[in-house]
Amino acid sequence: MLSAKLNKTLQERRKKVLAAGGEDKIKKRHDKGLLTARERIEHLFEPNTFQEMGMHIRHSARHFDMESKDFPGDGIVSGTGYVGDHAVAAFSQDFTVGAGTLGKMHARKMVDVMKFALKMGIPVVAFKDSGGARIQEGVDALSGYGEVFYQNVLLSGVVPQIAVVLGPCAGGASYSPALMDFIIMTKQNAFMFITGPEVIKAVTGRSVSMDDVGSAVVHATVSGNVHFVAENDEHAIQITKQLLSYLPPNNTEDPPHRPTTDINLSRDEGMNAVIPEDPGEPMDVRQVIRRLVDGGEFLEVHAGWAKNLMVGFARVEGIVVGVLANQSTELAGALDINASDKGARFIRFCNVFNIPIVNLVDVPGFLPGIEQERGGIIRHGAKLLYAYASATVPKITIILRKAYGGSYLAMCSQEMGADLVFAWPTGEIAVMGAEGAVNILYRKELDAAEDRRAKVAELVAEYRSEFASPYLSASRGYITDVIEPAETRAVLALALRKTLTKRELRPAKKHGTIPL
Repeated sequence: MLSAKLNKTLQERRKKVLAAGGEDKIKKRHDKGLLTARERIEHLFEPNTFQEMGMHIRHSARHFDMESKDFPGDGIVSGTGYVGDHAVAAFSQDFTVGAGTLGKMHARKMVDVMKFALKMGIPVVAFKDSGGARIQEGVDALSGYGEVFYQNVLLSGVVPQIAVVLGPCAGGASYSPALMDFIIMTKQNAFMFITGPEVIKAVTGRSVSMDDVGSAVVHATVSGNVHFVAENDEHAIQITKQLLSYLPPNNTEDPPHRPTTDINLSRDEGMNAVIPEDPGEPMDVRQVIRRLVDGGEFLEVHAGWAKNLMVGFARVEGIVVGVLANQSTELAGALDINASDKGARFIRFCNVFNIPIVNLVDVPGFLPGIEQERGGIIRHGAKLLYAYASATVPKITIILRKAYGGSYLAMCSQEMGADLVFAWPTGEIAVMGAEGAVNILYRKELDAAEDRRAKVAELVAEYRSEFASPYLSASRGYITDVIEPAETRAVLALALRKTLTKRELRPAKKHGTIPL
């Protein structure tokens, strides 16, 4: 029988850890609209399913000025629980305890829960809220960061990793989120940077604000580091749960498909009305996506960055898919450096976690310009080609309108590994756009024409019907079928069901050399 003394000791120790940094510090968090580390864990998991790991771990007192400091739980809460029906591992840095700084034992708790996730094949969610390395621990803190980074890499491609940045994430601390699959960040109170405003001013003499270098908005629209921006802690956790609802627990399992018993193969006449009369007029591809996916629900990833290419998760008749779609309302849908990086990363994530890929093509080419060429568009565009060619998951491509030149290949043509390629009658597949091709091929006729504009229009129409027609590509076997827009959802739903059993072997190798 457990003695009263031992039981009292246990309860007292638990109470001390649960009190974290004390009532005053917790109140300050609440006054700012922030949840505590434990509250974030509680909001993530189903009630009464969280099992803590390492509650009684604490730092070693042998470090400089550490004898008198007591860090309950060493400033981090870690363990496992259930999100819906699926087990998830998580850790949450506690800013009320030593500003959530990372020391050796703090890092060990992070590493231990990640190792557990690796063995059990479950996703990891990391709540980041830390003042950085614990200076008093010196090189031991740096060693802790190294162990965390190494574990991030071991988990990469095996289990999904989601970083939720809800406070400061500075210096070396920012590399762990960067090594994970997705970063969710709140608009207020959260900052992520390698060098802050003070260091930048000291080194360069330039004055910048914290928002300029490390805010969620900057990372979501300029640097491309952040995938989702949340209004507050609760919203960030809501996004986390939504994201997890599309992902498998690990790379050996299928995504959480919810296949309907009977596939709805009815026509969608409204899809025919989406297409503008003028082929040169932009078409908001969101209209197409909403009509294709179940309930119009599309979880867009990187919504604020490289808007000329949309990527995100959805379901089609219950089947989870990753969608890539050219957005012609932005840069006419042309592919540039950022869009290439965005697409390549998303494709590779879908591939390692067995998520079928759907490509909606409306692309005039790669974005021309000296900035793009000097910025390495060749190398970055090659990443997109590499990602598609190396992906072995089902790949279904639908050519909506334009598919010109190298961008036709870069959006997953048959030659780049698409299993099925469909085209609308409005699809145009050619080496270049009709206007450009006419100006090159018919220069003499145009020079001799009395009304050059009328002649260009005549030849452009002829070129589109004769040389860029989807029926020409279909006659060469490059396109599986030309379909009416109204048939698209039914065709896609059937195609997805039939390709889920896909198996494709590749040459044995450590890995390829993607043009990074």
